Amino acid sequence: MAEAKKVAKKKTKAEEKKQLDKVIKADKIVAKKEAKEIVAEAQELVSATKAGKHSAKALKEAAEKQAKEERKAAKTPAKAEEAKKASKKPPRSRAERAGKKYREVAKAIELGKTYELKEAVELLTKTSPAKFDATVELHVNLNIDPTQSDQNVRGTLVLPAGSGKNVRVAVLTEDDKEQVLAKLDKEQIDFDVLITTPTMMPKLGKYARLLGPRGLMPNPKSGTVTTDVKTAVEEAKAGRVEFRTDQAGIVHLAVGKVSFAPDKLQQNIEAAMTSLRGAKPSGVKGPFVKSVYLATTMGPSIRISVENT
Repeated sequence: MAEAKKVAKKKTKAEEKKQLDKVIKADKIVAKKEAKEIVAEAQELVSATKAGKHSAKALKEAAEKQAKEERKAAKTPAKAEEAKKASKKPPRSRAERAGKKYREVAKAIELGKTYELKEAVELLTKTSPAKFDATVELHVNLNIDPTQSDQNVRGTLVLPAGSGKNVRVAVLTEDDKEQVLAKLDKEQIDFDVLITTPTMMPKLGKYARLLGPRGLMPNPKSGTVTTDVKTAVEEAKAGRVEFRTDQAGIVHLAVGKVSFAPDKLQQNIEAAMTSLRGAKPSGVKGPFVKSVYLATTMGPSIRISVENT
């Protein structure tokens, strides 16, 4: 009797398991079918969206919109062009941007005129709006290619009448190297010119980033690296200046002060032009000097004749 019950119980469990397996299998079939239906619906939705962009209705609306814009543009092309031009304001000249004093003194200079050197120098003193003793600047545009290393113009000259500037000169030699180098270590720059000997140049290597950007690094071409230190100091104090071309091939040089007598300024300018012409690179063909201008620190520029400088 007991054995019959055990057999019946096992049979019941087997049937329940079989039934459960059927239910699970059926659920999987239903889930798979539902998943396929969902994917199909999604694909239909995407297709409908894409088709909507290129449907007959959408294409018609796009064509109507384009035609409307073309009709609108055809009606007012002149007005649109005028509005476009009006929105672009022409650049103002330097005189228009400058102050009242500058505009007043600029009236004394005839626009487009090329002056003789003597006349231009006399005019400089009348067209300086600054209250201080302004510097007289010489700007020379050279016929060179500044991208070519053999056409870079550089040199020094001693202005006959001096520069009008109180030049502070520092000297680095074996005797006073400790004092000068100690100041450089602290980044104390209390000089306008640094003169040294060739044997001391290696000591300045580590200060190149400090001195270079300020134009204070000694260089044999500028006469600041020399064995004749005494002469170099005398020339620096007397008015020796260095010139070099910028990236546009223009030389900018200070040649004196407004307080100088006209003949002294003229001497300095003529000396500067002679030195510049002497530095003409051999590879430059044709006229070396394209244009020359004079100006004061805050005053308008005056174009001067190239032939007479």
